[in-house]
Parts: sequence; C-alpha cells; structure tokens
Amino acid sequence: MKLQDILRRATSTFRAQMEHLLREDMHGALKGEVFMVLKDGATGREQDRRHIKNLVVRDASILVARLLKDNQEVGLRSAFVLAVGTGDTGWDPMNPPAPTDTQRALYSELTRKRFFQTDFVDPGGLPVGYPTNVVDYTTTFSTSEAVGPLVEMALLGGNISTNMSIRNPVPTPYGPNSSLAYDAAHNLTMWETELNYLTFPVVNKPATSTLTITWRLTT
Repeated sequence: MKLQDILRRATSTFRAQMEHLLREDMHGALKGEVFMVLKDGATGREQDRRHIKNLVVRDASILVARLLKDNQEVGLRSAFVLAVGTGDTGWDPMNPPAPTDTQRALYSELTRKRFFQTDFVDPGGLPVGYPTNVVDYTTTFSTSEAVGPLVEMALLGGNISTNMSIRNPVPTPYGPNSSLAYDAAHNLTMWETELNYLTFPVVNKPATSTLTITWRLTT
C-alpha cells in the first residue's frame, strides 16, 4: 500500500472518530451558559448585560456520579452556590485568561450567595412547571454585595456549607487549578465541588448597582 493511501485512510479514520465524539458532546454532555444583568439600584436602569458560555470542569462528572449513586449522602448538594471573584494576581481585567477544565476553586473569591430561584426551562427559554433537560439557577447580588471588579465566577456544590461566610476551597496541591487527580486520602468528599467556571472581561460592580446572574445548565 502506498504511503499516500495509508495517510488518507488514517486521516479519514481520525475525522470519523472526531465527528463521533463531537456528536456525543453535542447530544450528551452537560452544557452551561450565563446571563448577567447589572442595574442601577435606585432607578432599575440597565447598565450592562452579557450572555456568556462557560466551561464545565472535570470534577463535575464526579459529583454527578455521586448524586446518581446515592442522593441521600449526608451534606451532598448539586448546584447550590454562585461564587464571584476578582481573579489572579497580574491578570489583565479586560482580557483574563481563558478557563481550563482543571479548575477547582476561584483564584480570588470575593463573595458567594445561594441561588434564590431554580426553574425548569422550555426550548424557548421560558420557565415551566414540569421537568425538562434545562435548569436555570438565579441569584441577585444587592447594592452592598459583590462590590468590586469581577472577572471570574463559579457554580459550586458537593460538600458545601449552607453558611455563606464559610468557604472551603480545595487546598494545594489540588487547587485552584491543578490537573492532579485526587488521591485516596484527599478526595472530593472533603471539600466543596466546582461544577462550572467562567472568566470574562471585568464587570465593575459599584455599591449603587445590583447584579442578577442566571446560570443555565443543559443536559
């Protein structure tokens, strides 16, 4: 067989495998997107609006497996908290680094808040009263909350505290962004789990504005 034929067959096989993986990703993977609206706290006038697709991190699959195995596990929660932060030292706030799927914690968490509303959503993006494969998680930071230059946020669950003043970030060498797999002595049951992570050009939230964030997950 000629070398050109071998390369042609190899290329064709690789393309077919990639197309199969992409189809699986399109139809079977967890996907996330974020809607942010910044408003003047006194007048309600809209100051900024964004729609950004986020990254589902590796540890999300482990939390999903834990929930499927035993949804009665004490202290275990799915998507529960939204955390926002100011990013790592030296970041360009207008152009922060793209997120990676090894992310386990925010670099510089400013505050966190529980979602006050969750909704099933229909294909048109409207809340419905029956189960679908799309869920919206929504919370609003008031004028006095999350004040600062925001460039990162994360969706948190797992073994997370209901007290928003308590933070349980993954310690080194496993976080905040480490490709190291957890060993038997240091595993996800010890810490909260990050499901989704997002970086974005800075949103400067003053103490005169509110910020509403809806995190949409599609399975």
